[in-house]
Amino acid sequence: MDKKEGHLNNKCILVIEDNKEIQDSLKMALEVEGYKVFTADNGKEGMEILGKIPTPCMILLDLMMPIMNGWEFVDAISKDIMLSTIPIVVVSAFGDKKGTPKTDGYIQKPIDLDALLNTVSKHCG
Repeated sequence: MDKKEGHLNNKCILVIEDNKEIQDSLKMALEVEGYKVFTADNGKEGMEILGKIPTPCMILLDLMMPIMNGWEFVDAISKDIMLSTIPIVVVSAFGDKKGTPKTDGYIQKPIDLDALLNTVSKHCG
């Protein structure tokens, strides 16, 4: 089993989002679909949580956050051989994808539930 398959089998997702309402909505929607969801309020907290949870099949990442923003998080995770294999999907109010870091997908806020579930299904099986 390769690393990608390992991510797929655990049905675990990390949501890094500083807006509690959005964080709770994402968590609830994904848990209804059978995923185990972990949350972090910023990139620094996300990095800390990654060391304590099963490797997620994907990370949903906001860009505009205090302490460590999404761009800084992507930069930090890309330096770790194991963590850099986890798909990252940006969830942002930015209308322009060109301003986003190199990631595996993009979902614009306000979040369309079908787009979210299709993206999660693509990365988490």
